[in-house]
Amino acid sequence: MEHNPASGDALEHRSIDYIPLDERHGKPWHLFTIWFSSNVQITGFVTGVLAVTIGLDLAWAIGTILIGNLVGGLFMAYHSIQGPRLGVPQMIQSRAQFGFLGALLPVVFVLLMYMGFQIEGGVITGQALANWAHISLTWSIVIQVAVPSVIAIVGYKLLHLSSRIVSVVSVLLFAVLTVALADHLPASAPTGPAPTFGTVLLAISIFVSWQLTWAPYVSDYSRYLPEDTPSRTTFLWTYLGSAVGASWVMILGAMAATISAEAVGADAVGMLSNEVAGLSSVILLAIVVGAVPAGAYGAYGMYLTAVSAISVKGHGSSTALVRTVFIVVAGVIATAATLLSSGHILETVQNITLFLLYLLVPWTAINLTDFYLVRRGHYNVGELFKARGEYGLVNWPALVIYLVAIGAEIPFINSSLYVGPFVKHLGGSDISWIVGLVVATALYLGYTRVTAQRVPATAEALVDA
Repeated sequence: MEHNPASGDALEHRSIDYIPLDERHGKPWHLFTIWFSSNVQITGFVTGVLAVTIGLDLAWAIGTILIGNLVGGLFMAYHSIQGPRLGVPQMIQSRAQFGFLGALLPVVFVLLMYMGFQIEGGVITGQALANWAHISLTWSIVIQVAVPSVIAIVGYKLLHLSSRIVSVVSVLLFAVLTVALADHLPASAPTGPAPTFGTVLLAISIFVSWQLTWAPYVSDYSRYLPEDTPSRTTFLWTYLGSAVGASWVMILGAMAATISAEAVGADAVGMLSNEVAGLSSVILLAIVVGAVPAGAYGAYGMYLTAVSAISVKGHGSSTALVRTVFIVVAGVIATAATLLSSGHILETVQNITLFLLYLLVPWTAINLTDFYLVRRGHYNVGELFKARGEYGLVNWPALVIYLVAIGAEIPFINSSLYVGPFVKHLGGSDISWIVGLVVATALYLGYTRVTAQRVPATAEALVDA
């Protein structure tokens, strides 16, 4: 059943508050373009380069890219189902697991993630825009922050519309890039020793982490869908958009690294322009256009996440003015930080993605376990906005489980910043995300079974907001 929004205005008037049923609208397939456009961009390209730079040949790189995105995409797509069912942003729903104030811990980590990716994308996209438009790097960074910020300020409808437009444009531009890179691949790639199990698993971990870093965003873009939207279609369109988009652009990154790993590692934008000189304008335009949705989602998600940390009911922070002020201030900070950032992009990408993986895996495990195995989708949404409501101020056992799961990951971490003591016994593989997933799920499920967590008897309680 399709519902019409209460208002025909393009400007969004909702914030973190519950979306009433008479304002629900949209189709599940709209989620495909949201997640396809957010993945087909230069940061995903650079992430794909990592598979080759850590020691894999192109065939192995493609295999790990596909496995990582197909596995990681499962978790992020399951979060998408929560949107139509609950009608609230992703991080608000975390209050049901951690408590009203307890949810602030993962919220802080998510805010750092948003800012980190805004800066990371800004450095790379700024270079592309400067080369394409022949303007200074400073102005290009300002522009590439400003345009997505305007889209985020207008809100939900423009985010979806822009994602559809960018998806079409990106398919055309990146298709040209695919053909060009394929034409420049060496006739016979140099052969080396077979990759170690550790290297393969490290690469898979990087690509799983890429998908998991979308998890705190996901239901933000499905929460306006009608409540009776089939869960299967919500999951499928989200999964396909994210997994297909990311896999494609990362494989392009691996292809570029196979052509010249040193050049693409030092300057991905410059390498593409030089290797495919006749198409340099097309390549630069693809990078610039592709970065718009991800930047807009980052600004929008940062706003929703920050408001969830400081607002009790959401209604007081739902005005367009509040959203405008916050996004402008955040944009200024992101611009300044981007201008001050160094150019060691590949190392930054790897460190950020793996670091966030360590923090987000236990969170996503607890959140999904609570939704699917404990409460089975039944929540009293109105209580999520009450500091001393049904879900309490702080759920200390859940927070302890979250921190214990992160601690359990530490001995298995393999990054340039830290190598855990168990890594050498595993051939250099990084299985920390698997450990975190298993520990968090098992402990949280055990805790809820022992304490006999109460589940609302009927789904009607869901909309009592």
